[in-house]
Amino acid sequence: MADEANSGESSAPVRYDLVVIGGGPAGYGAALYAGAAGMKVALVERDRLGGTCLHRGCIPAKELLETAAVWRTVGQAAEFGVNTEPPELDFSVSQGRKQRIVDGLEAGVSGLLRRRKVTVYEGTGRLGADRSVLVRNGESETQTLHGDHVLLAAGSVPITLPGFDRDGTLVMTSDEVLALDEIPSRVAVIGGGAIGCEFASMLADLGAEVTVLEYAPQIIPGVDGDISKALNRAFAKRGIAVRTGCQVTGHSPVDGGGTTVRYTTVASARSDAEMAELEVDAVVVSVGRRPYPDHLGLDDTGVTLDERGFVVADEMCRTTMAGVYAVGDLINTPQLAHVGFAEAIVAVKDILGEDPAPVDYPNVPWAIYCHPEVAFTGLSEAAAREAGYDVVSSKHRYSGNSRAMIVNDTEGLVKIVAERDADGTAGRVLGVHMMGPWVTEQLGQGYLAVNWEATVSEVAALVQPHPTLSELFGETMMALTGRGLHG
Repeated sequence: MADEANSGESSAPVRYDLVVIGGGPAGYGAALYAGAAGMKVALVERDRLGGTCLHRGCIPAKELLETAAVWRTVGQAAEFGVNTEPPELDFSVSQGRKQRIVDGLEAGVSGLLRRRKVTVYEGTGRLGADRSVLVRNGESETQTLHGDHVLLAAGSVPITLPGFDRDGTLVMTSDEVLALDEIPSRVAVIGGGAIGCEFASMLADLGAEVTVLEYAPQIIPGVDGDISKALNRAFAKRGIAVRTGCQVTGHSPVDGGGTTVRYTTVASARSDAEMAELEVDAVVVSVGRRPYPDHLGLDDTGVTLDERGFVVADEMCRTTMAGVYAVGDLINTPQLAHVGFAEAIVAVKDILGEDPAPVDYPNVPWAIYCHPEVAFTGLSEAAAREAGYDVVSSKHRYSGNSRAMIVNDTEGLVKIVAERDADGTAGRVLGVHMMGPWVTEQLGQGYLAVNWEATVSEVAALVQPHPTLSELFGETMMALTGRGLHG
């Protein structure tokens, strides 16, 4: 992978305008953006270019979810008059396709870096004094780099739970799920966030009996409560059991295979807890990710970590060490690849003295690729009220949308939250929350409306093409003006 070989220990450091440690989306995004600005850039990566997102996260997960989507489509083909034999799943073919996509994208990133004249070093980067970076590849080969600026983008790793030591077969994290050879028959997914719901959906579609155990009162924290409830109902129709307000306490392997998961359920009106058990063939622990500064050597630098292990950084992604920046999962911001890209651009622009606008974290777009899909940006109705807004909202369901009927996927709704003006009419758009067919591809106009602080009347005046799924966004917005067409 390295464009410049490491041959023994180097006494004179190689100097760069920017040295990036970490080759995931935030890291390679910073390197590409800096390279496009004419900076001399080095990128240090200890594993593979693309990071978790490309190899053990976003991309492989979505490929397997697409396999599940194809399975569902074939299963309902007869409703369109297309008669087929009962489908059979060869999961190894899907895994092979996933790997080809991942490898192709990695090659694409590598090619982009070469064209931007970014020097890639294969090895573990360790931050030293005066923005030096020691790159170690193997036991003895080292190379010292020096950056006028250094950007840390070492990413994150899955969080594990006490009593659930992962073995890759009985207890898995996202890393192992994405490498499965076959689908377990019964699965407990611990965690009902974005990743947990995606895995639950994929595994259920491909034949597993799935139970989601979530500690919080609702699945998909951050999304509007109406969307979360609708997803609960949609999951239930597909046989996915969702149990919220649960705290897992451990598990006991069963002779002959499988394990019994123990958890407590706490009623909202009582302080007592009820113990329950669930027998499954595999457990997927999906309770989030922690920052991974472990190999950066930050103890001997001026870079500060908070109590949870995140690198402390300001709105320009500057750390507490002069000239050193941190982006992506390493800092305490939404752990999303597109947020990492955005932070990389902010950091490089700040280095260039271009006075960038900081990332507006409360309004970043979220996309969850379970079935039905979930997408949202901005405040939920409850969060808007808690923030002191006088709120008005509107929601419409896909069941009456012509395009949804055509594609035979009518489960879901669009909900728009707006501020009520003094005259009682709907004013600024505060949040857009969606569940249904391809909402991850539809959220763009909602994100623009929220982030440009558009008013309901301004957005409602825009023409939506017909027949499309996106018409429902326009219809919901128009309803807030008091003059909707279809509802």
